[in-house]
Amino acid sequence: MEFEDLVDPSHTVLLLVECQNGLIGPESSLPALAEAAAGGLGPALGELAAAARAAGVRVVHGLAMVRPDGWGASGNARLFGAARNAGVQQHPGTRATEPIDEVGYAAESDVLLPRFHGLAPTSGTELDRLLRNERVTTVVVAGVSLNIAIPNTVFDLVNAGYQVVVPADAVLAVPPEYGDAVLEHTLSLVATLVDVAALASAWGPS
Repeated sequence: MEFEDLVDPSHTVLLLVECQNGLIGPESSLPALAEAAAGGLGPALGELAAAARAAGVRVVHGLAMVRPDGWGASGNARLFGAARNAGVQQHPGTRATEPIDEVGYAAESDVLLPRFHGLAPTSGTELDRLLRNERVTTVVVAGVSLNIAIPNTVFDLVNAGYQVVVPADAVLAVPPEYGDAVLEHTLSLVATLVDVAALASAWGPS
């Protein structure tokens, strides 16, 4: 299959994983992740989102949230404990759970997909059913992080039968070299790895 056919806007969505202020923005609860993202992730995500919107590719924001009282939140991993103890909490309706400024939010077309438990936007959300209702077959996955949420998302989508594309310059890990290893030795085996420029070109005027 030609790459342009794989990511044809008629059957493709862009899934932005946890690209929110409380994680990689100025209100981050994870300073190391925000510091890594400051190296250029925001502009890359912004370019990717703009190209998707211009081509008619739906942008879905997978946002991690927790109720102020913590009810129903996951507590079975060290990561969840660290999140509970962080200075910034991902409460609904706060700036921490809004998409970062570079990505923005197009109210007329973008989809906000909150989740209140688990490690990825594929964990117990309506994502799969929404995609199937729209006859989506390809999902472009970008955001954070290659440590946990991105691989989890990619595996879930592949297991559900979707084609997955990962722009390598629009994802990252802490430390960055670990992310390079995940891309090369794991995600390259199950997803198509490209860069933002390739996607922008494929989605550009023919």
